[in-house]
Amino acid sequence: MAAESSQTQEMTAVGGSGGPGETEGGKKRIASDARGSWGVSEGGWPMPVLFGKREAPRKTVPEENDPPKDPTAIERANLLNMVKLSIKSLIESSYQVGRTLDKDFAPLQQFLIVMEHVLKHGLKAKKSILSTNKHVWGPLEAVEKLEPEATEINNSVRELPQIKTYPGKARAWLRLAMMQKRLADYVKTLVEKKDVMGEFYEPFALLMEEEGMVLAGLLVGLNVIDCNFCVKEDDFDSQLGVIDFSMYLKDPGNYTDRSPGEASRQANLTAVLDQKNYVEELNRHLNATVTNLQARIENLERDNSSLSEKLAMANNRVLQLQEEGDKLQTENTRIKGDLEKKLVAVQQDVQTERETYQKSRAGLDDMYVEAQKQLRDETQMRLDVEKELELQISMKQEMEMAMKLLEKDIHEKQDMIVGLRKQLDDIKAINIDMYKKFQAAEGSLKHKTEMLVKLEEKCTQMSQTIKDIEQRLKQAEREKMGAEEAARRLGKQLVDKDTKRAAVETDLKIEREWRTALQQDIEKQKEVIQELQTELQQMEAVKKEFQSLQEAHEQLKQTCEDQEKTLAEMGHKLSESKLKMEDMKEALKDELKDKVWTDDKDVTDCRQCEKQFSVSRRKHHCRNCGGIFCNDCSDNKMPLPSSAKPVRVCDQCHTKLLERYSAVVD
Repeated sequence: MAAESSQTQEMTAVGGSGGPGETEGGKKRIASDARGSWGVSEGGWPMPVLFGKREAPRKTVPEENDPPKDPTAIERANLLNMVKLSIKSLIESSYQVGRTLDKDFAPLQQFLIVMEHVLKHGLKAKKSILSTNKHVWGPLEAVEKLEPEATEINNSVRELPQIKTYPGKARAWLRLAMMQKRLADYVKTLVEKKDVMGEFYEPFALLMEEEGMVLAGLLVGLNVIDCNFCVKEDDFDSQLGVIDFSMYLKDPGNYTDRSPGEASRQANLTAVLDQKNYVEELNRHLNATVTNLQARIENLERDNSSLSEKLAMANNRVLQLQEEGDKLQTENTRIKGDLEKKLVAVQQDVQTERETYQKSRAGLDDMYVEAQKQLRDETQMRLDVEKELELQISMKQEMEMAMKLLEKDIHEKQDMIVGLRKQLDDIKAINIDMYKKFQAAEGSLKHKTEMLVKLEEKCTQMSQTIKDIEQRLKQAEREKMGAEEAARRLGKQLVDKDTKRAAVETDLKIEREWRTALQQDIEKQKEVIQELQTELQQMEAVKKEFQSLQEAHEQLKQTCEDQEKTLAEMGHKLSESKLKMEDMKEALKDELKDKVWTDDKDVTDCRQCEKQFSVSRRKHHCRNCGGIFCNDCSDNKMPLPSSAKPVRVCDQCHTKLLERYSAVVD
């Protein structure tokens, strides 16, 4: 709050409007206001007007015919003159220094403070509780939508972790734009896009008026200055700085054009005196703020002492609480034992409650079925009522169509009556003409008797047609009266239908409310039923698991018994096969003793078929008996104990081996 009050005071010092909480010294005009060098906003501080051009000597007494000055225009002029002075002093001092300017350069600091005041001039204030205050960062953030090069600056400002307020972001943005040498271009785009600025600024703001373009032109001269700021280390969230007018009061030539003549010197002298008085008033205001801050510091010291006493009391309370905690731990162990005993009893109670729940579930199912039946009946009733309402709406539409058709018929009959009246007028005119001709033809009556008879016949016909037309007219009037009567009846029926429709709508509303209440009750019952169903499903799942485990146990038991039987059979068969193998080994030993590997030279004929060997019939040894046979008699292969692979054997040995293996298998 202190920072905001100081900012508002500094804004009013440069040309902003002050609040109602200012001192009485700030509300008074300075004596030199009669010369026209001071502008006062509504209830605010007096504002100095720094002249950049020569003015004529001012009148000591204002004339009555002089038009009243606009306070906002005076504020804009003050701010623009301050910008001119700050830019001029900044450029001149930078030429004298001849190096890159940093944050410690005083004229550069003053220029940035003045620019911040310019950007804050005319910002829209908060008008309601729901709306938000506009801040300087809003229009600067909108620059990136208009200038693509500004996105780099805005992203850099957003990424700075130490800046947490919107004014701090605006100050960092101004310094980065100065380093980029694009401040004049960005201000120019803001001034040109008045539709965008209208969201943030009032119409009388400096950037919304012609002074904005002048400001953009003045900022172009800053492109010759090189600046270097370290924005990551500076604290931009502090309160707004105060403009140091001493820099511009030392030399009156800074803000006036030197020209010979007593009038210019007088104008310079009045401007200096006005600024001196302004600075004195500003000093008084700052002293008042200092006293307020000292009072606040004393209050804070008192609060600090009271808080320290409370802290000591809290420490004592903590020690007491620790002792009570130890006692509670001992009681907790005792209570834990009691609870374990109670838990056993509660489990028994839960078992009994589960049995009662299973009994009560059947009754709840019956209640659920009855509720479903009631819901179906209510839905059917609602559908019937909606159908009746639709029928009434359709009947109303048909009645409206009938009314339109009746109105159309009435209009057509009225047109027909108008046409008949026109025909009657024509007939009357014809009768008048015929009467005149009859008077003119009285002299020649004797010669034109035949014509007269014809004319009389025509007259009778015309009178008959007139009578018919009159009858039709009467009938049309009767039909019109009947149509009006029918329209009245239809209107009454419509009113009755509307009343019935309103009654039906009220009934529908009552039924809907009743239906919503029933639906809520049904939903609650459904929730209870769902909870019961979930518990029942859990119980069924446990039961199914138990049954599956029993089945698996029985299957495992059956398989165990089968495997034991098969193992017993296998042991019996293995013992038999071992005996047979021993017998076979003994038989093979006996056979091997008798078997001899015959030499090829000793045999010239096949041992079985006794055919003589030749080049086409070659000799083959039987690997079992060792005899020599031809290919036809030894075209068999069998596995032998002496070889793992099947080898050639004769037909006799083949049959023997087959009988032996089959016996072993059996």
